[in-house]
Amino acid sequence: MNFDNILKELEHKGIRNDEAQSDKALKYLNITKDTGEFLRVLVLATRSSKILEIGTSNGYSTIWLASSIPPDGTVTTIESSERKAEEALSNFEKAGLANKIVLLQGEAQAVLKDLNDPYDLIFLDADRSKYMDMIKDISRLLKNGGLIICDNASSHESELAEFTAYLKSQQNFSTSLVPVGKGEFLAYKSSSKQA
Repeated sequence: MNFDNILKELEHKGIRNDEAQSDKALKYLNITKDTGEFLRVLVLATRSSKILEIGTSNGYSTIWLASSIPPDGTVTTIESSERKAEEALSNFEKAGLANKIVLLQGEAQAVLKDLNDPYDLIFLDADRSKYMDMIKDISRLLKNGGLIICDNASSHESELAEFTAYLKSQQNFSTSLVPVGKGEFLAYKSSSKQA
């Protein structure tokens, strides 16, 4: 099964599952299809080959990212739920992209401490209440000229207010809110502090 077919299958499965589930832990809470298309364009336009994703779920967004990077690129993705991580690994195999994806299962704050390589792009779609606890590591891991993309910036604006305000206040970040899907907050890290 190619990644376009698996993306379509996962999109529909995610919608059906989340409509039927009342327990938030059992929901996939996937990005929207237009967000996936937007991510693909951003990855291609920025020529990103090393991507960090925080919040894998069943791998829907990861497949969008991994299908957009060069053959020698890598997406490192972090998922706290063991059940979702196992399902995501199976989906990566089905999509033929397992060789481009490294899945780290565990709590993001702890996992980030062990990472040292710089990333071209960091995509956030996890527990929004923990982003401020991770911001120093996220900033450390993002290369100069790199891009942070944060999902749910419109749908959960109040939950992200402190995080987005922090990035807006940093002189070496340029930010923008894009009304795609549930809202994508972008933060570009420049190589030097701007006046």
